[in-house]
Amino acid sequence: MIALHELLSCGHDDRVPVCRNTPRDGEANATIDFASFRARVAAIAAQLSGAHARHYALCIDDPFDFACALFALFACGKEPVIPANATPGYLADLAGAYDAVLTDADVRAHADAQAAAPVASLAIDPDAPLTLYTSGSSGTPKPIHKTLAQFNAEVHTLEREWGALVGDATMLASVPHHHIYGLLFRVMWPLAAGRAFDRAICNEPQHVQSRIERCGAAVVVSSPAQLSRWPALPGFAALTPAPRAFFSSGGPLSAEAAAEYTAAFGSAPIEIYGSTETGGIAWRRQNETAAWQPVNGVEVRRGEDGALDVRSPHLGHADWHRTDDAIAFDDDGRFRLQGRLDRVIKLDGKRVSLPEVEARLALHPYVAQACVVPLAGASRERVGAVVALNDAGGDALRSEGRVALAKTLRRHLAAYFDVVVLPRHWRFRIALPFDARGKLPVAAVAAAFDARAEGFELLSEARSGDDLHYALRVPPTLVHFEGHFPGLPILPGVVQLDWAIRLAAEHVTGVRDIESVDRLKFTAPVMPGAMLDLKLSHDAARRRVQFAFRLDGRDCSSGVIVYRERA
Repeated sequence: MIALHELLSCGHDDRVPVCRNTPRDGEANATIDFASFRARVAAIAAQLSGAHARHYALCIDDPFDFACALFALFACGKEPVIPANATPGYLADLAGAYDAVLTDADVRAHADAQAAAPVASLAIDPDAPLTLYTSGSSGTPKPIHKTLAQFNAEVHTLEREWGALVGDATMLASVPHHHIYGLLFRVMWPLAAGRAFDRAICNEPQHVQSRIERCGAAVVVSSPAQLSRWPALPGFAALTPAPRAFFSSGGPLSAEAAAEYTAAFGSAPIEIYGSTETGGIAWRRQNETAAWQPVNGVEVRRGEDGALDVRSPHLGHADWHRTDDAIAFDDDGRFRLQGRLDRVIKLDGKRVSLPEVEARLALHPYVAQACVVPLAGASRERVGAVVALNDAGGDALRSEGRVALAKTLRRHLAAYFDVVVLPRHWRFRIALPFDARGKLPVAAVAAAFDARAEGFELLSEARSGDDLHYALRVPPTLVHFEGHFPGLPILPGVVQLDWAIRLAAEHVTGVRDIESVDRLKFTAPVMPGAMLDLKLSHDAARRRVQFAFRLDGRDCSSGVIVYRERA
């Protein structure tokens, strides 16, 4: 292991791999070595050192160029600012936090301008500052100021815990490097340990297999949202050779998903619990235990109010840090999460803990995961529940219907809570709306109760083998009714087709590249306020998705979407 601040000044072997390149236009697979990395960093540093800007927002999608720019800024004495994303609105909110922006194009231009410059040893301050952004509890971007020393402490912790398991494997990832988990596992840990990270993003098992074939032994760095989706996709259990480990962070992985990985690969993913503020705190593998084990060097305790307190070298100070997570210890010194302490609201004058409602819902045999949120816009306080169903829950949804299932879950909760605090609004999903960081934003959960951008309200969805089942509500105010037709509004057929394609594209790779739509039929009109059932049946071998809308048990439209084979 090399200290991160010594990465550019120590006598590092120039042949050590840094990054597995992404071949383009048929070129042979290439490994970028440390000599090339150091030369690129030096070239970028030479261009930036004389600039007046002090704080640079790194809006760089390529992980190798990002790593080069990051260490070039450290070498120049500049401060990197790492936004959670590079959308114009988000960057506008952070306008006072940076003086200049670095993009992929900027990095390439700076590197090319100094391509022939001699490479000198570059000194980096061990306490060099950098700022990351997290959404916080409100969704507003929140700056987290850290130092390179904190990251250095954490990558050494990771190596002590799992270095022997990872060995010389290449780090494959489906997570971005703009957040602390991706930054640590995908970029900084491999650099310090002298192992390569992959330049490509792996979004599904077929991508992972393709990269394994090029890179060899691999470790996969992903999120609960991705890992929960993969077992249903082609090629999941056939990854060869199997990755040495799957890492997951950003939220808890469902027990069902952990069991699927155990069945396929012999062990569950290694889940990392922590935050941007604290860094890694604890870990678990659910085939061994559902409780969390503190990582090497991290101390934990339970505060008087039940909160988890942490003392860690990843914090940058020696004091205890209070989190808002409630915990309970077991007899082995591990702990279990008991929900958030900062999510207590009043309904009809009664205090209710939303994490407690979620935990009780998760005990029902139909529920994989649940999130309960306050809903705005009503004359009285109310909450809504978004529930990710397991296989049994999906079967119940299809056989009993959405309303009956909601009543079943309300009866389950009524054994623990006053009826006035129970959720009155329900949405059923295949998975909860985790973001790219593996977080579950309150705004994204609350949005499940609004009409989608396409116009419909998605009341429920469930999977059964290769079939997807949806319940949609057609709002009376939908813009597509205007003029179609005056005095007798009818939902246009092209809108129904568009909805089917958009929903299919969320679960079937390639559907947006459509070759044709066959056997298209419209047999009954759809009026404002209609409650539609939609079934999508995927035939992967023939690259087809058959769709059928039904209204009150009668067919109203159907067809077959034929998509092209991916190159």
